[in-house]
Amino acid sequence: MRYREGGRLDTSHVQDRRRGGGLGGGRGLAVGGGGLGLVGVLVVVLFQVLGGGGSSAALGALAGLAEGETADNSALEQSCDETGDANDSVECAVVADIDSIQDYWSQALGAQYVPTDTIYFSGQVSTGCGGATSGSGPFYCPADQKVYIDLSFFDTLRSQFGAAGGAFPNAYVLAHEYGHHVQNLLGTNRQVDPRESGAASGSVRLELQADCYAGTWAHHAETVPDASGAPLIEEITQDDVDRALDTAGRIGDDFIQENLGGGTVDQDTFTHGSSEQRQRWFLTGYETGDPAQCDTFATDDLG
Repeated sequence: MRYREGGRLDTSHVQDRRRGGGLGGGRGLAVGGGGLGLVGVLVVVLFQVLGGGGSSAALGALAGLAEGETADNSALEQSCDETGDANDSVECAVVADIDSIQDYWSQALGAQYVPTDTIYFSGQVSTGCGGATSGSGPFYCPADQKVYIDLSFFDTLRSQFGAAGGAFPNAYVLAHEYGHHVQNLLGTNRQVDPRESGAASGSVRLELQADCYAGTWAHHAETVPDASGAPLIEEITQDDVDRALDTAGRIGDDFIQENLGGGTVDQDTFTHGSSEQRQRWFLTGYETGDPAQCDTFATDDLG
């Protein structure tokens, strides 16, 4: 995957909170980062899919921004100024990914799409859904409509999950979380009972749809223009796609349970879908480029 040289990155949709701060709390519960959970290291973060007045997050109050405090993006703005910086820096690549993903959804949904921010944090963070730690993996909080990520998670994907990794798989992770934002804007998440689990549950359908939405962005990523009129992403290779599929395969419920959990696969506890399902629905989005093909709630065949 290669980013365009010579343009300008827009860091306005990133809040850099990696310096820590005050205490959490909050309403509603977070939508998980696509099964990005490792037993003993990461926890699966499908707490709840509604952003209303639910109970506090089980993780309790953790450090984030103090009341009235704002994120300090000065260092990020300096290091991630030119689009080519994304070819050399993970934090800048994520900025470019966010810009591209939101440019795509703004084009695909028009006025229905409302851009939102991604929060960079380190260790722990306060959210509208309560407190969370980096062990939660990347996640989307419907209560404040923000995406949260500790960038060290990408290292965890390689070291703990054994994923091949790379810029495009990282972008897939971000695009999945913004898929949850799209679901929240469209009201899709309100079709799901967060207490339900199982291979054909609403929770699984929600996650597979977010994978498919990530694929539709990837289909258009080399052509969707930024504010300058040129695409931020110049090239996605077959190796990039293979690496994303490798990542999708390693964050399926069955892979996690068998390889990173107790060794026994229990489909009744699935909340994100099997490895095969996750790969299938990402490919559905990637091959068609059509969000309408991502209606996982209208099919009895999830794969």
